[in-house]
Amino acid sequence: MTQDAPARRPTLRDVALLAGVSTKTASRVVNGEGGVTAAKVVAVQQAVAKLDYRPNFTASSLRRANGRTAAIAAVLEDVSNPFSSALHRALEDVARDRDVMIFAGSVDEDPQRERALINAFTTRQADALVVVPASDNQRYLASVVNAGTPVVFIDRPPVGIDVDAVLVDNNAGAADAVHHLVAHGHRDIAYLGDLLTIATARQRLQGFKEALSDHGIRPAPEHIAYDLHTEAGAERAALRMLTGESPPTALFTAQNLVTIGAVRALRDLGRQHEVALVGFDDFPLADLLQPPVTVIAQDPSSLGRLAASLIFRRLDGEAWEPKVHLVPTRLIPRGSGEIAGPH
Repeated sequence: MTQDAPARRPTLRDVALLAGVSTKTASRVVNGEGGVTAAKVVAVQQAVAKLDYRPNFTASSLRRANGRTAAIAAVLEDVSNPFSSALHRALEDVARDRDVMIFAGSVDEDPQRERALINAFTTRQADALVVVPASDNQRYLASVVNAGTPVVFIDRPPVGIDVDAVLVDNNAGAADAVHHLVAHGHRDIAYLGDLLTIATARQRLQGFKEALSDHGIRPAPEHIAYDLHTEAGAERAALRMLTGESPPTALFTAQNLVTIGAVRALRDLGRQHEVALVGFDDFPLADLLQPPVTVIAQDPSSLGRLAASLIFRRLDGEAWEPKVHLVPTRLIPRGSGEIAGPH
């Protein structure tokens, strides 16, 4: 006994055939456009009802009478990362009030993937772009900007293109972490950071070095590790430092996944209550660990809301010279960063 094949979803062409009109005419009626006689409108509407036709809401069919698609594209680092997730949610919350959708994709620090995603979104005529770039130059977006599509960068500055950017003061945040650790008696402070191809990682390392210099401290070369982009890589780097001949008494971890890796290393060695730790970026359950993790907290929700407001102001017709909008960080002392050092 064979099963019946699943019913095929009716198409716009099916509607046009049943109504006795062209596909273009059927499309105009379905999308609420003018220029169609009353008799043909009725015929199409009856065919839609009879076939139970439902439009396929791609970007092209969402296009409104004002020429917009009611969709904004967000090109994020990694939507599974808590920082990217919070950005996405903030954009979505603002867009929802405007009856606009957010389409998001992850670049995974891959410049080619960044360009492919942006090409896909612009081909589908997204009204605007919010970008966390992975590439080192975004000049290729000039045609998009010149065509009038609003573009806002978040977290990382644009290179080769003049658009608004909503950024965190990474240098100052890293310096705050160092000053905090020094105030608690530490001078042997290690740095564990993300890929140096990322602008924010370079800024945090610079802030770390400058703050140490303010205190007359020169970091040991073996206590600086970067290009760590996974929890496992950060854990291995932290273990190497902590089991070396002259281990650091404190760690500054410059990204949330790096912080998690360092926490695991400390726990593996049973030293989580001996070595101080300040992480850049908050993360879920950081306050529930033992000890709770002291962080330099960004505010991705504020970043996302500000970026969304800039986008909608542009879409509403406002004009201004593109500029950088800096959002400050905040130190949240919870316990790990307050472990006393030997000095």
